[in-house]
Amino acid sequence: MSATATTRMTSSAVGSEQSWAEANQAYLVAEFARLRMQVDGGSQIPDSDSRLTMDPPAAIDRLAEIFGLTAFERDLLLLCAGVEMDSALAAQCAEAHGGQQRCALTFGLALASLAEPHWSALTPAGPLRRFRLIHLDATHGLTAAPIRIDERVLHFLAGINQLDSRLASILTLAKMPDAATEEHQLLAATLVPMLATAAAQPQVLHLCGDDPHGQQDVAMLAAYIARRPLFILRAEDIPADAPALDLLIDLWTREVALLSAVLLVETGAAELSAFAKRFLDRAPGDIFLTSRDPLLLNRSVARYDVNKPRPAEQKRLWQESIGPEAENLNELLDRLAGQFCLSARTIQATGAMAREHGPDELWNACRSLSRPRLEDMAQRIVPAAEWSDLILPEPQMQALRQLTAQVRCRVKVNETWGFAAKGRRGLGASALFAGESGTGKTLAAEVLAHELGLDLYRIDLSAVVSKYIGETEKNLRQVFDAAEEGGVLLLFDEADALFGKRTDAKDHRDRYANMEVGYLLQRMEAYQGLAILTTNLKSSLDRAFQRRLRFVVEFPFPDVTQREAIWRRVFPAETPTQGVDTAALAQLKLPGGSIRNIALNAAFLAADANKPVSMAHLLQAARLEAQKTDRPLSEAEVRGWR
Repeated sequence: MSATATTRMTSSAVGSEQSWAEANQAYLVAEFARLRMQVDGGSQIPDSDSRLTMDPPAAIDRLAEIFGLTAFERDLLLLCAGVEMDSALAAQCAEAHGGQQRCALTFGLALASLAEPHWSALTPAGPLRRFRLIHLDATHGLTAAPIRIDERVLHFLAGINQLDSRLASILTLAKMPDAATEEHQLLAATLVPMLATAAAQPQVLHLCGDDPHGQQDVAMLAAYIARRPLFILRAEDIPADAPALDLLIDLWTREVALLSAVLLVETGAAELSAFAKRFLDRAPGDIFLTSRDPLLLNRSVARYDVNKPRPAEQKRLWQESIGPEAENLNELLDRLAGQFCLSARTIQATGAMAREHGPDELWNACRSLSRPRLEDMAQRIVPAAEWSDLILPEPQMQALRQLTAQVRCRVKVNETWGFAAKGRRGLGASALFAGESGTGKTLAAEVLAHELGLDLYRIDLSAVVSKYIGETEKNLRQVFDAAEEGGVLLLFDEADALFGKRTDAKDHRDRYANMEVGYLLQRMEAYQGLAILTTNLKSSLDRAFQRRLRFVVEFPFPDVTQREAIWRRVFPAETPTQGVDTAALAQLKLPGGSIRNIALNAAFLAADANKPVSMAHLLQAARLEAQKTDRPLSEAEVRGWR
């Protein structure tokens, strides 16, 4: 059957209800037939007879238009595809090379067989090689070099337009987000016109802020509305060697052209690697770059802030995710929105769990999801102490209860009553606990954490404070950023080391020490969570810190009445005791921390003797404690203990 007849049959088929894929396949068959005649040395078939008008155009014609192929380059690419897809054409090319099947097609054969040949078709700057549409092995010269079509391009010509398999291991196709805040939806809508002009003005859209999920949602929404596929690439997956990086850029350049794709580059690092910067500077098309902080590139960047939703918006998202049952959970949702700082995606997933299993575990689920990774810089303490374990004068107890109430009512006061609209600085709850060692400062922090259902993290100052310039601020930033998720009470024990007074800058050490204090002042004021500072000497702290603290609670040395109350509660109900006189024990002038040490040591002494805890055991333990503190016991304190 002649090529002309084949073309006519194809035209007739397209006129019916034939699918584009079927029409494209028929078109390729006709084109391969035309090329067989040319390889055989037959007469040239006019374009008007061999070209078929399709809507949308055939894949080969779309490809030729996208990459600006000449007629010869188009036919050369088709000839490469025909060798793979048409056995008769492959046999003809092999015969033309003396029956050597491995050299089924060379540039020399194309120059001799195809119309309007030109040498520039095979130059590295030409579209066939620049966009890696073909591959050749030029070890034996260009004209004799075997030429083959790229697999991705071959599939495209067959009507399958899918991401190159070499990119599939590092690129992920993004999906439409299940939930997004109203603010993020509005931002996505403003970015759509920029994506619509992608071919003319490709650019980097840099989304900064503390909500990586939200940044993804904005990019996915904008790409979805613009009807462009979005692929996600982690910055750490960008190759760290030049040849692999060049290949990635070339392959992505082709995908931008074939798929009209948009790229989202995610980075969790404060700085980009040299290879990541090089990729972002050279990669074509529209690119979303997401990070917590702004990053510097050598090309124009449009930056937008994408942060986690504020409490009022979080409450709305909770209501949507939970459904009708949310009407009965108004108080709980206020507490969740006020305490935790979660993304819309996390709220959607957690709300779905509540619909399935009920709302009882909702608080603990949020607490576990937002639990920060602070293992290297903080010790997580599981709080078990309750109000009954804390013995303090009434003014101090009242201050602690007020602090608890302020944490619980943050949404009502800050959002509903409008204080947050005046500025978000200083909205966090922070307090200074000052007093001698052992007077209950850390215990009070445990009580607050237990009462509020929070995780207690005691900051390890040895891991935070560094002798290297800038490292202390970097570590502190990591602590505060991680804690911003919510569900955390930060405890800066012995805070004098960090929050000490600034001094006159006599040398560079003083200047950098003052810079650390200055950074802490700013970060404490911006911190939205609950932070407790403890110190043995309030006067050692910089006065600027005291102004930024919501509460300052003095923990006095316990008097005899308070000491007796501590002794009455120090032993668990399961501990066997015999003849323990709490009134006599209260004469011992020690703070609560030392009292607990004595009680614990006495319990071990009694357990070793297999007897109940008695005054004799307590006397022995008290003398051990006195030796440790270099404070000898007076006869009046221990009179009658035996």
